[in-house]
Amino acid sequence: MRRYLEAVAILAMEPKSKPRRRSELGLLLVGSVVVIAAFILESLATLDRWPPHLLPFVGTTIGLCIFFNVVNRRLVPNADPVIVPVVLLLNGLGWVMLSRLAPYVGANHLAGYQSLWTVLGALGYLFTLLVVRRSRDLERYRYLTLLFAILLLVTPLVPHLGDNIANSNGAKLWVKLGPITFQPVELSKILLVVFFASYFVEKQELLSMATKRVGNRLVPDLRPFGPIALAGACSIAIILVERDIGFSVLLFFMFLSLIWVTTGRWTYLVIGIVAFVAGTYVAAQVLHQLNQRIEIWIDPWKYASGIGYQPIIGELSLAKGGLSGTGLGLGTPQYIPVAISDFIFAAFGEEMGLIGAAAIIVGFMLVVGAGIRASLRAKSEFSKLCALGLTAILGFQAFFIMGGVARLVPLTGVTLPFVSYGGSSLVANYLLIAVLMRISDEGSQPIAAYSNPLPVTAVLARV
Repeated sequence: MRRYLEAVAILAMEPKSKPRRRSELGLLLVGSVVVIAAFILESLATLDRWPPHLLPFVGTTIGLCIFFNVVNRRLVPNADPVIVPVVLLLNGLGWVMLSRLAPYVGANHLAGYQSLWTVLGALGYLFTLLVVRRSRDLERYRYLTLLFAILLLVTPLVPHLGDNIANSNGAKLWVKLGPITFQPVELSKILLVVFFASYFVEKQELLSMATKRVGNRLVPDLRPFGPIALAGACSIAIILVERDIGFSVLLFFMFLSLIWVTTGRWTYLVIGIVAFVAGTYVAAQVLHQLNQRIEIWIDPWKYASGIGYQPIIGELSLAKGGLSGTGLGLGTPQYIPVAISDFIFAAFGEEMGLIGAAAIIVGFMLVVGAGIRASLRAKSEFSKLCALGLTAILGFQAFFIMGGVARLVPLTGVTLPFVSYGGSSLVANYLLIAVLMRISDEGSQPIAAYSNPLPVTAVLARV
């Protein structure tokens, strides 16, 4: 009887992880089938034959599914089973579209390069889970993460590293170390989330409670805002010097989301929005690039032969796709400027139509919803804010680029996470997902399993 009670107690304490990982494996296999089918259809439409690299593509796709499922079973057995399958599905569809566009941009191995970056992202995912055993451990290195984030942001401005690398708009975003070129801002955004989450947790009461008297009213003391205002201002100023408007806006909205959730005060939200509008107006007068983007957002046809050409073609491509699209491989996305990066969503809208574009939007909504759920279930305030900040970064980035293509918002120049071509963005986003999965795993663990209880034999002995 004693052995029976001991076995029952052990089973009750162990996390119910197997059903989640089985569900995840099933979703991964379904997603891989969708990606492989899309790859075959694209090749049949464009080449009128089976894809020449079908077996390597299938092997890589299935191998990544098995790899992520095994890693999650071992390291985050209780994490949300939806996040990784949806991410790999978005990543796989990006491969297919890059393979479709590769011959038109003079890079036939574009999809191969993206698959290589995906493998590196998967290894980074594993490394992050091995290093970050508890999400709260990140809280200890608050100012160290801020220091690294600032250093990463300024590296593109360092002579002989990034001063000669700029895109067509003059934005200096890349650093070149030998044969490797990457964007440091992609990693710094994760470090800044860790810093802001840690600082807000420590100063939560001072930020949310009215403790200073002004006349007959009590208002929050603004002194705790000093360090975070300085850190945020420095980060945004550096990015603006590099002319990277997209990430400046991204970091601002992440910061605003965290402070609103931390304090629950609408006053901060209103002040932030007013400051954003005022800052945008001033920046538009100083930065010619921002002014241009606002002008072509309002009326791109006025500049149809110049800077307005890209958004016009993007809109026409979405219109051409209609409800169901022209079919994979049967459209003309090669005429969309920067279709492999900024405007890849327009390419999907043309060949997969409203249905395919809506499916991509729903995919990001599922990841954002899972991130919010992980935040709500987090075991600590730091983990809660960290998960929310990471989710906000991912969600706002996807919204800004897709909304820019549809002309809901001005173009920001950021990439569509997991879908657009770009090694820095892909690897950094897999690291982001790893931290999110760690927080999700901790929040789904039973209290007994999470708090390291007494051995079952000791408990039964006391009984």
